[in-house]
Amino acid sequence: MKNQKRISTRKIVIIGMMTAIATVVYYLDFGVPLMPGFIKLDFSNVISLLTGFALGPIEGVVVCLLKNLIHVLIKGFGTTMGIGDIFDFVTSAFFVLVAATIYKRHKTKKGAIVATLIGMVAFTVISLPLNYFIVYPIYFKAYGGEAAILGAYKEIMPSVKSTFAALCIFNLPFTFIKGLLCSLITIIIYKPLSPILKGNKQ
Repeated sequence: MKNQKRISTRKIVIIGMMTAIATVVYYLDFGVPLMPGFIKLDFSNVISLLTGFALGPIEGVVVCLLKNLIHVLIKGFGTTMGIGDIFDFVTSAFFVLVAATIYKRHKTKKGAIVATLIGMVAFTVISLPLNYFIVYPIYFKAYGGEAAILGAYKEIMPSVKSTFAALCIFNLPFTFIKGLLCSLITIIIYKPLSPILKGNKQ
């Protein structure tokens, strides 16, 4: 009983620490070439994936949730009702839940690679309908209509005719690359960090 309590306490501490790191990394976002200025790249999913691999899929999702809640509390909801953070949470949680669940059943290097790749594909695929049906319609209302948002894409590629086309040409590859980078970083650094996260002695 005492041992279980110690494990539980340690898990809470690790989740808190990883949430703090994920929040800081989330704030260190940056723009990328050939993308509208409002689209930013960050690597906070790496921290959530590390948590999911070390502690379990639910714990990884909890880090995603707490990171976004902290961000909303600091930044506020704004005119978009926090839709950016909601989108980030749903896609990131889906990524982590899929990848960490697969890894939990196949705890090998190959398992980690397969898990992150499948998670990355799920992360990419779910982003398109969420953006098209929920996120961007809210952005249209907040920032002056569809033409204003589409104009940011047209500045880069004048031939883009619709929001759906813009999402497929710009956002979908961006999300895929983001997922790929987060997957690669996780695979590289997880093994040396896992004894620390799990509390195992080498």
